[in-house]
Amino acid sequence: MTKVTKVKYKIVVFWLLCVLFLSTSAFAAETGTQATVEQVCSHIYKGNFATAENLLAEKNDLESVYTSSLANIISEYETIDKNRQAAKKAAYAEKLEELDKLRHTADSNDANDVNDVNDVNDISKALAVITSVCEFADQQQKDVLLSGEFVKQTLQKAKAKAAEFEADGKWLDAYLICYSWLQVIYPDNQSYSDYGRQLVEMAEIAASFQDSPCETVSQRYEGIRKKMFIRAIDVLNSNYVALFDYRQMAIKAVRRCELLAEVMNKAADTDSVEREEKFSDKELAAWSSALTEISSQVQQSLLDLSKSEFIDVFEKVLTVNQELGGEPPQDSLLPQPVLIAQFAEASLGVLDPYTVMIWPRSVADFEKAMTNEFTGIGIEISKPKGLLTVVSLLPDTPAYNSGLDAGDVIEAVDGVGTKDMSLTCAVRKITGLEATKVTLTVKRQRQQETRDITITRAKITVPTIRGWKRTEKGKWLYLLDDDDKIGYVRITSFSTETASDLEQVLCQLEAEGLRALILDLRYNTGGLLNSATEVADKFIRHGLIVKTQPRLGIPTWEWAHKKKTHPDYPLIVLINSISASASEIVAGALADPKYNRAVLVGSRTHGKGSVQGITHYPGEGAQLKYTMAYYHLPSGQRVESRDEQNKTDTEYWGIEPDIEVKLRRDEIKKAGEVQRDNNVLVKADHDTDTTPLKKHTAEETIAADAQLAIAILAVKTKLIEQQSQAASTKNTKL
Repeated sequence: MTKVTKVKYKIVVFWLLCVLFLSTSAFAAETGTQATVEQVCSHIYKGNFATAENLLAEKNDLESVYTSSLANIISEYETIDKNRQAAKKAAYAEKLEELDKLRHTADSNDANDVNDVNDVNDISKALAVITSVCEFADQQQKDVLLSGEFVKQTLQKAKAKAAEFEADGKWLDAYLICYSWLQVIYPDNQSYSDYGRQLVEMAEIAASFQDSPCETVSQRYEGIRKKMFIRAIDVLNSNYVALFDYRQMAIKAVRRCELLAEVMNKAADTDSVEREEKFSDKELAAWSSALTEISSQVQQSLLDLSKSEFIDVFEKVLTVNQELGGEPPQDSLLPQPVLIAQFAEASLGVLDPYTVMIWPRSVADFEKAMTNEFTGIGIEISKPKGLLTVVSLLPDTPAYNSGLDAGDVIEAVDGVGTKDMSLTCAVRKITGLEATKVTLTVKRQRQQETRDITITRAKITVPTIRGWKRTEKGKWLYLLDDDDKIGYVRITSFSTETASDLEQVLCQLEAEGLRALILDLRYNTGGLLNSATEVADKFIRHGLIVKTQPRLGIPTWEWAHKKKTHPDYPLIVLINSISASASEIVAGALADPKYNRAVLVGSRTHGKGSVQGITHYPGEGAQLKYTMAYYHLPSGQRVESRDEQNKTDTEYWGIEPDIEVKLRRDEIKKAGEVQRDNNVLVKADHDTDTTPLKKHTAEETIAADAQLAIAILAVKTKLIEQQSQAASTKNTKL
């Protein structure tokens, strides 16, 4: 080898060593950055933004585009958090000032010997302000507030006014004027909660004896037979999800029957219930004495009641009712169907809130709720300020081209005024047989005259898949962030069409370049189990979705299938305390450690934790909906029931979010208002000059909803992590 050749060889070797060194250093740096990115992201997915920020500061590595982007994510979170805290502080100051004005007004009135907050409206206003101040206050501020003389006097006057209402048989008024507020102000006071529930129970009993614009009392309880309930107990004895206490069921049911007579008598005395004559003191005493004896026998029994002994208690109550009925035509003290229904409701209420009798009269309404299908006109209604109002129209329905418009107040349905009509009653009046007509008397905003609009009913299917905003033509917008191609899909319930409708939307979004998705299950109370598993199956390639475990018999398993699984793009699921049942199955499966398919954002779900079945076994048109199984997530953990956990004073029910974002009532209201505005669909020729539409941009929608805003940050974090991993893989291959 010549001297020149040797020199060239050394230069080449030196150059190769330099390249190798630089490559190794770059790879090491890239590997270190990737590790930092993954660690920071993992903290963000758990809601530990402060820890993520400290980690970035510790690594001091912001030269990478990925770590720099994560720093921006954390900064955006801090801005959101600071804005929320500032809004809370400002709201506290505003409500405290409002409370001071009420206090000064009361002091001024008192000085002039004028009643201060004794008026019902004044008491309600004061309690509303006190409640608001408590919500925005920290614990120390709350303690000072509640120890103040004005607050203590207001609470005392509320209790006194509630006692007056209760004495007059106005149990709902007693609850609304006082105990509904006390339960919020003192959430840990069990006595307030218990008394509030008792008042509501009394009010519901009274309402059951009142005619409504939709039905008379006799119509409401039409077709109820005692054998229906007995047959329902047969089903529960064999198929209910857990062993239950017949003794406690009997005690609660007998107590309800005692209340029945008390409520009916008080209501008749105050003319709030139509009755030709109220019970005599002798009749009430005899009824109470007989039921006390039955209850005493139940409580003194050394052993738990058997099914036959429980049925015997039921039969005894019915027998006493007939024996005290007197001479025909009054063949019982209390209407027998009413007594059966109330006994059944009270006893089944001991089991859980989801096990209920569906009496013949209620079957049609129940089936509408389950299927999201009915025969009507295609409107969404609400009753703000007591006025039955059209919230929105549904596209391609009879209402859309009828002349009816969002914002119209419906003053009458087929000539029956809606002032005292409940929403349930209004729905029943407006819906009806296909091809029949309904006439609505409506008043438009800013107009004095009313007009009649006659609409022919048709089959209506309410879509359960929605976007973040509806266009003027009724089309939903699903792409929330066009730059990053972030989609947003809200599922309102799980019906037979939910999975197929979602499939269409996902395919549409993916054709538009979808890179990440936010699935909103907030306020979704559930629906069909198979619908929930079909939705989860779209995002899980293979494996268990949910296992349902009955008390007796073989469990059932629902599995994911690789076919038609959508791409593994970042997925965030929004949940809150209203998300229940099927929503919990979907959220739980997607976030399960076995798959880690989604990050959950929001607040702890409702905690239903069980699956219901429906049987026609009670017969003659009646049905029983009952809890038949608990469900378990893919990793095996059971979704705990909130009702059961409350009995043991624990807070581990339902599905817990990965990133917890609790909204205050004012934040919930603001987000709800923006969503309602974006949901509205008006008639085709809506006059926007007189009644302009309130539609919000994506930025405004996100800014009004802290849970959605932080979900956006989480999904962008996922995208950053995904990009970092792709770059790292590419460099490794090179």
